[in-house]
Parts: sequence; structure tokens; C-alpha cells
Amino acid sequence: MLQGRRIAVPESRELDLFASILERYGAAAVRCPLVSIHDVEDAAPVQSWLTRFAEGQHDSLVLYTGEGLARLLGFARRGGVEVDVIASLRRTRKIVRGPKPAKVLRSIGLSADVTAEQPTTAGLIKTLSALDLNGSCVGVLLYPGGEDLLTGFLKVAGAKPDPILCYRYASNEEDERVAHLVDQLVSADIELIAFTSTAQVRRLQEVARQVGRESELDAAMQRVLIAAVGPVTAQAVEEAGWPVAAMPQDNFHLKPMVVALGKRLSGNAGAIPLP
Repeated sequence: MLQGRRIAVPESRELDLFASILERYGAAAVRCPLVSIHDVEDAAPVQSWLTRFAEGQHDSLVLYTGEGLARLLGFARRGGVEVDVIASLRRTRKIVRGPKPAKVLRSIGLSADVTAEQPTTAGLIKTLSALDLNGSCVGVLLYPGGEDLLTGFLKVAGAKPDPILCYRYASNEEDERVAHLVDQLVSADIELIAFTSTAQVRRLQEVARQVGRESELDAAMQRVLIAAVGPVTAQAVEEAGWPVAAMPQDNFHLKPMVVALGKRLSGNAGAIPLP
């Protein structure tokens, strides 16, 4: 089903892994990492937040992304408070949006206490609505460009939100290379694209806008088959006005996304078994 298909791969962190999965099934992975991830430039707010957390000031902690938790632990390590932060994590109620922060928790011998019904902000709010948050301090580990709906909800629920952002996105490729990807999509040289983050969607839109090809890209993306790794990324695709052709149903990782794409291409529920 993927044999000979040219699939654009805008992933950065796990680019080699994702490309190798696609190539294992005969696809031609067109590598174009659109964003890279860095620590926030000003570490002072993060260190202050870590001090509060290590002192046990938080009753609950909401974890949006695995990247955010990994970066937070990195700041704790460099600040000499990693042991205290992990001890506080053990005591604090840990609420995760999806599987990635849960995976990082497992890497330090911990597990999530509460998982959102759906891995979205709306899913988090629905799950948190069933909890008594009045008078509690809730840490919120944000992600770049994230909404402030959750902190607003927490205030209405009587909680004291304490948000922190540990990382930022930066352009990873020169605009010319991203513009070339736009050219390939518009000219039908690439027939599929697999998004793994909202930042990738927005970066592609941004460069298309800069080079005056936004309308052409929008038209092209109506025929390009678009895969999304999960509902948050799918929402960004749909907000761009593009249709999502494939997305895993409940396991939001790279391999299940490839499986979902194979099913979409073949119409066969057993199209591409996991290795």
C-alpha cells in the first residue's frame, strides 16, 4: 500500500525513526523537518516554579506533553533539585493529557494518576470536571502556542493554577527548503504528508503565506492524503481547512499512524501489521 509512495515527513526529533518505519514498507520518505525544540531562553521562571514544586506547594500537576516533562526534569537536573522534584512528583496527583507524558513518567518509575478521556484540552477539562479542585494548587505544564482554556477553567473551579512553559519551537530549516516542500505539494510531486505536531502544520502555513502561495497550498492539500498522529494535530490540520485522511483511533504514536495510513490507502483493516 505504501510501496513507491512519496510521503513528506516534517518530523524533527524522531525523523530517522519515522522515516525508517515508512521506508520499511516501501515508501519514499521525503525528509523536511519543519521545527526544532529548545529550552526556553529564560530559565529563571522555570527554576522558581521548580522550587515551589519541590517544596510541595502543588496538589496536582497537569502534564500536556512528554517533551514538557522531559525538559522540566532537565532544568531540575541542572538546577540540582532533580531528586526533590521527583520526590514531589511521587506525592503529587499527576494528570496527563495523553500517552507521551505517561511514558516519561514511567521512565522515572512513576505513573499517571488520572488520564484525560480524550487527549485534548477539552478532554482534560471534562476529566477534571469530575474532580474536587476547590482550594487546590494545580501546576500546569504548558506547551508552546497552547490555549489558556485550562487555566481559565481551573480558576472557575476554585483552584489556583500555576502554569509554566519549559520549551519553545524554532525554525529548523531555511525558508527556502520549506518553500520547496510547498512547491512539491502544489505540483503533486508528493502525494502524502504525515504531521506529528501542530507546530508543523502552522510552520507550513506560515512559509506558504510568506512566499505568496497560501491559496495554492490550500488547494493542493485538498487532494494530498494527510495523516495526523492524534486528535490535537488533527484539529490543527482541520483548522487550516485541510481534510485529515488517516489518524490512529486510540494509540497516538508513529507506528499506529502508519497502520492507519495503510488502512486508508487499501480499505483493508489489516493493511499494514505492526512489526
